[in-house]
Amino acid sequence: MTKPSEIERGLFATLWRELGGSQAWTEQVEWVGAEHTLPSVYEVNALASAAVAAASLAVAELSAARTGTAGYAGRSVTVQREHAAAAFGCERHLVALGWQLPAVWDPLAGDYVCRDGFIRLHTNYAYHRDAVLRVLGTAAEPDAVKAAVQRWEGDTLESAVVAAGGCAAFMRSPDAWRAHPQARALALEPLFAHETRACAALESLPDGAGLPLTGIRVLDLTRVVAGPVCTRFLAAYGADVLRIDPPGFEEVGALLSEMTVGKRRAQLDLRQPGDRSRFEALAGDAQLIVHGLRSDALARLGYDTATLQRLAPNASIITHDAYGFTGPWTTRRGFDSLVQMSCGIAWRGREALGGERPRPLPVQALDYATGYLLAAAALRALTRRSLERQASVVRTSLARVAQVLMSLGAEADPTTPALTASQLAPWLEQADTSFGPVRRVRCPAGVAGYEPRWTHLAGPLGSDPATWDGQGGQGGQRGQRA
Repeated sequence: MTKPSEIERGLFATLWRELGGSQAWTEQVEWVGAEHTLPSVYEVNALASAAVAAASLAVAELSAARTGTAGYAGRSVTVQREHAAAAFGCERHLVALGWQLPAVWDPLAGDYVCRDGFIRLHTNYAYHRDAVLRVLGTAAEPDAVKAAVQRWEGDTLESAVVAAGGCAAFMRSPDAWRAHPQARALALEPLFAHETRACAALESLPDGAGLPLTGIRVLDLTRVVAGPVCTRFLAAYGADVLRIDPPGFEEVGALLSEMTVGKRRAQLDLRQPGDRSRFEALAGDAQLIVHGLRSDALARLGYDTATLQRLAPNASIITHDAYGFTGPWTTRRGFDSLVQMSCGIAWRGREALGGERPRPLPVQALDYATGYLLAAAALRALTRRSLERQASVVRTSLARVAQVLMSLGAEADPTTPALTASQLAPWLEQADTSFGPVRRVRCPAGVAGYEPRWTHLAGPLGSDPATWDGQGGQGGQRGQRA
């Protein structure tokens, strides 16, 4: 059995411990492949392999719990490091075959020079772009935005955009971030905040049931990357995942072919009585509710955590946000690229690689690590329910995951060669989507005895009825191997 590096071993042990898992299980994971294929001053490679290992080990543990098998039950876990690295950049490796993917970034999104440094404006959603333009008082043209930003101090512009309902992040150094009130609050938060309550036991897996999440219903209230990475991983191991969005919501089009696979996708307007009743019925039948909304967003609609627990007494609630659940930025909108600017990652990358502009991580590692760790948390919650008859509420954040990454030091080699075509090729597959065929990275699975598969094609939002699979409607097309 190949052993992990010292950094991988320590990080994986920490993650599994923070998830509440038994350390005895960590010895059952085998690590293979090249250790360094993501060039960064930070230990992004170790984070990728450790996060994927945690999610995969949690699958094996749940399988043992649901089948009533004592101990590890022989479900070994193999972490292919190159595959984990490829999965952390899967949207970059996605290729549309015979059709055109939309652009990943809005033309106005990016890093801009302000009076005292750099600021990143996130404008992929129209309402966030509109907020930026209102604050700047300029036309939706990159040169006009560039000129307007130069008249502002970064912190002032960041605050103004956020107050207007937009998303922005001034680039701070690691020292400046550590002194920030939000960073000080975040330092007191656990990586995973756990709450538990008594509930009914989870049903066991019948003989021949197949994948370990068979019969598990997941109400998916996530967007963009981190949350969808979690729920598509759960779908690959048999969960019935139903994503809910409000009517008219437009997700980043370039991500739909990656982040909707394995799920059905429905629309509900939670301001309408009929749709509220439907949502509450769905929640009541769920075993997992996963959301990445700000702490006040669902509360404003009347669905705070206590209400969700009342509606779904047997469901575990797995949630994340950008900057943490305490401190002055508790309700701040945020994304991976913004958190990297805020906490000093982009600053430190610039120091290591030279140049004037921010140098973020080579992949959106905070999003992907958070996604796989959310999946691990969800799986461990199901194991806890199976063995202890407890439902859980688990919270984490992109910024808290960033803190874990930064705690590993900034001594890795930023000139490490990236994945070569030959290293990437074994982890690619051709698959259908509702938009057209694609070549994509397979699910980074390594649990012995299981071949994860997605039973719904990736496709547009709102294309399915708001029902659980098999309860009505035609649902999505089926039959993809993950």
